[in-house]
Amino acid sequence: MRLLRFNPPVVMNVKKISRLMKKFNLKCHIRKVKAYRRIHKASQQSIIAPNILNRRFRTNGARTVLLTDITYIPRRKTTKDKNDQFTYLAVILDAFTKELLAFSISTSPKTDFILELVKMLLENHGDELKTDTLIHSDQGCQYTSNSFVELLRDGGLRQSMSRRGNCWDNAPQESFFGHMKDEITLCPSYDHSKIRKKLLVWLENYNNDRPQWELEKLTPVEYHEYVKTGVYPLPTKTENVLRREELLVDGMTVEKLIIEEEKEKFLIKAEKRKLKKMAENSGIRPLNEPSENSETIP
Repeated sequence: MRLLRFNPPVVMNVKKISRLMKKFNLKCHIRKVKAYRRIHKASQQSIIAPNILNRRFRTNGARTVLLTDITYIPRRKTTKDKNDQFTYLAVILDAFTKELLAFSISTSPKTDFILELVKMLLENHGDELKTDTLIHSDQGCQYTSNSFVELLRDGGLRQSMSRRGNCWDNAPQESFFGHMKDEITLCPSYDHSKIRKKLLVWLENYNNDRPQWELEKLTPVEYHEYVKTGVYPLPTKTENVLRREELLVDGMTVEKLIIEEEKEKFLIKAEKRKLKKMAENSGIRPLNEPSENSETIP
């Protein structure tokens, strides 16, 4: 994707890239599956919002579904620390464009730094948010606190929460943190200031210098502009971009086309899950799955 930004742009097939990597013994880092981090139990005074989103991450358009979460980064303990030995990072992502809209870094997991995060969002992107904008999170105590709920209400934001212990309900946000920790070196021997500097560099480059395949090989900022204007910035257009240009008619926008595509994908996935569940409940075995008594043919 970076080759397309050269002058002149370099167009290269994926198979050729794979062949060159094999020739020069180049390897791409593959993410490892990590154990799920248990979600904090909400206090008795907390407010649990329903799962309104229901994994419809990209079926509502830009600035409509916002995802948020907190990640803990181990660090070196200093004389100023009492109990905490972590740097806490909280972010807000646009689920449709994957654009980073706000972030907050702190040495304390208290609710205050989450409130600052929302205030930053409203200050920088308040005019872009829609009347039905939804902010989705897990059931962490920061997001179930009365102060957080009241701030969202005052800002005109609706609230949605994942089911308890279900990280898939906020999968794009979890993936964001996973890629971040894979791409930057965060050693436990680092102090808070060093970790903060590394996080700031990566977060500031994420929106403008990290193209993604799912965003038509564009960065989040470029993709958001493409969705709004319909103008593709790269010289070589993808198959999806060319197909959408053919479907564009009066009153139709690129954003509406993408929303229709995502709705269709969501319905297909939902139907597959439904059929799989029905098969499991009825005891029907898939055609390619051998039975217990079947013999292996040599």
